[in-house]
Amino acid sequence: MTAETRPDNASASCPLCGQAVAGDLPPGREQLIQWLGRGVARRLGLYRVPDDLLLSVVIPVYNEEKTLQEIVGRVRAVPIRKEIILVDDGSSDGTWNVLSAMQDQPDVRVFRHDRNQGKGAAIRTGFQQVQGTVVVIQDADLEYDPAEYPQLIQPIVEGLADVVFGSRFVADGPHRVLYFWHAVANRLLTALSNMFTGLNLTDMETCYKLFRREVVDEITPTLKQNRFGIEPELTAKVARRRYRVYELGISYSGRTYEEGKKIGFRDALKAFWCIIRYWKLD
Repeated sequence: MTAETRPDNASASCPLCGQAVAGDLPPGREQLIQWLGRGVARRLGLYRVPDDLLLSVVIPVYNEEKTLQEIVGRVRAVPIRKEIILVDDGSSDGTWNVLSAMQDQPDVRVFRHDRNQGKGAAIRTGFQQVQGTVVVIQDADLEYDPAEYPQLIQPIVEGLADVVFGSRFVADGPHRVLYFWHAVANRLLTALSNMFTGLNLTDMETCYKLFRREVVDEITPTLKQNRFGIEPELTAKVARRRYRVYELGISYSGRTYEEGKKIGFRDALKAFWCIIRYWKLD
């Protein structure tokens, strides 16, 4: 349907961001790619997403009743076909009430741990349920922006990567300035991980890790870490199997401990131990 024949009350969406727009229809994604040329379009994140691609968004949740509806809304707004897998890791606030209200929604599947086990355990549960062709881990707070999914999945869609890491330390986007020693610890742990895995990542501890479905199917039965040790474990197991790894910069809106941040010094020590352990053992 052209702009001339479209009814006045018909809705249109932007081919770049997927948001509803008023007035005449903008040029479609295919038209923009033709105008810009394939090379320039790729650099801008304009590429053809296969019709059969299904993005599985795995969201581990623990005491996030204040941000849960917002993050699910942001995930839904991304113009990619997707399923949302929410795993309540034994929350003690009103999180389960919020999740219960979502259970009948067609794009959402909800699972619950009877007791708190940790982020790693929740990711493992989510991985066991995925049905998509590409899988991404999404925290339930608002630190990471789902609007960056199209850029992050691009190397996988184009057949260049099996795994993509979203780095908070190489991005041009906005970053909230917070804890100096957290940044130091992240860089030290990443450097140590790189020494043992042979990768050259800048942000091993990032939440944003995306995988082809086949990668998830292979490594999920081997996963053991229940808490934040899941990050170095996933990284080591991806490296051991020699999957093709890409890294892209992302924005980051970190939160304070008063706002609900959970990772601490003990988790850094556990990450150090996991880096050594999974260098030797699978």
